[in-house]
Amino acid sequence: MTHKILRIDSSARHAASVSRALTERIIARLRAAYPGAHVTQRDLTDPLPQVTEAWIQANFTAPAERSPQQVDELALSDRLVDELVAADTLVIGLPVYNFGVSASLKAWIDLVTRVGRTFAYTQTGPKGLLSGKRAIVAMASGGTGAGSELDFATPYLRQVLRFNGIDDVTVIAADALATDAEASIAAAQARADSLAA
Repeated sequence: MTHKILRIDSSARHAASVSRALTERIIARLRAAYPGAHVTQRDLTDPLPQVTEAWIQANFTAPAERSPQQVDELALSDRLVDELVAADTLVIGLPVYNFGVSASLKAWIDLVTRVGRTFAYTQTGPKGLLSGKRAIVAMASGGTGAGSELDFATPYLRQVLRFNGIDDVTVIAADALATDAEASIAAAQARADSLAA
């Protein structure tokens, strides 16, 4: 069976983006581990819409009861969720902006975290529906150390993934780039190259 990878890039930078370079390196490692793997790429600099009142009303209307307008309202979100559901491995580029995730990544999270699709409410609380998937996060930051008290980005993303049922999360960090970019990038590259299949 073909291994399916969903690559999410959210850096506003392109050629100079450390997180994009890391996601590219991680994808190369995964392609070596899974010959013939299929990669779906979602570049979030192609802007996604923000959640609106109409979207929320459509989302919380039972699928069989949605109007044609509500179906249209959720069409993009449904495609994004389908990409996520189909993936065996997620590779997420996480540039840290002002201690948190980028607005573009937050928009994606809001559109894919869907009751009945990626999580469900049960008598014992919410239950993620995306178990069995793996996520590899390529984090890049100028001054925020991964896992430090100032890092609100990686704990938040781990929580979102866990909430949706994805517990296998690896963070590869090129952090504190403003201090020693060369050493930080080299360490992150080495970790990417040593990823187990």
